[in-house]
Amino acid sequence: MRYKIVVEYDGTNLLGWQWQPDGNSAQGFLEAALHRAFEKFIDADADKGALVFGAGRTDAGVHALAQVAHFDLNLNIEDWKLREALDANLRDLEAPVSVIEVEKVNDDFHARFSAKGRGYIYRILNRRAPTVLLKNRVWWVPVPLDVEKMKQASKCLLGKHNFTSFRAAACQAKSPIKTLDKLDIIQDGEEIRFEVEARSFLHHQVRNFVGTLKMVGDGHLTVEDVKRILEAKDRKQAGVTAPAEGLYLSKVWY
Repeated sequence: MRYKIVVEYDGTNLLGWQWQPDGNSAQGFLEAALHRAFEKFIDADADKGALVFGAGRTDAGVHALAQVAHFDLNLNIEDWKLREALDANLRDLEAPVSVIEVEKVNDDFHARFSAKGRGYIYRILNRRAPTVLLKNRVWWVPVPLDVEKMKQASKCLLGKHNFTSFRAAACQAKSPIKTLDKLDIIQDGEEIRFEVEARSFLHHQVRNFVGTLKMVGDGHLTVEDVKRILEAKDRKQAGVTAPAEGLYLSKVWY
């Protein structure tokens, strides 16, 4: 039986989604919870590799509001009972991870390869005073940002482009060409929120977008500079990589 789960996690003290030998990860905690709750229902062959497959590999420090994953069990159990069992064991493990939805799916469903799109939210707190309550949840930027100029600059990034200038050096994607479906910038009081959607993303693509657009907002770059940076196809031309703490995987759709 294949199960699809929707997971939220606080990435502050995680090394990311993917299991790591030298630290905690969201995938690692979920697999540990599965072993604790359903050891005898895990297929021996499946246990030789990963048990839980996620829709995206978030980096260290990145959060998730709705990461999607799947796994197989030799067990037919009610969805809510499975969720309760996993969450109980995650609490025992003191994991910053919570399973918020469970549903049975067909055997051909794959959390990563069946996905038709992914959405991210990035949060900037734009005020002079540092944050206490939102520490590790936002990028605190103490200098004033011109949101209207940031919005103007973001428009040139929409659509299908070669995004080499916004691609991390360690990116393993076969091609830098991606189609950006949405990049909305919303100001709500002292918070500036970026809502970004595409079928798939390059490594650090969203954080590099935000870092570059922030530099438009603080006057270090112009709208025309962003067009030039995109056309240059050179990561060295773009702005800084925004810190991981402001980024959230917010949705995956199928």
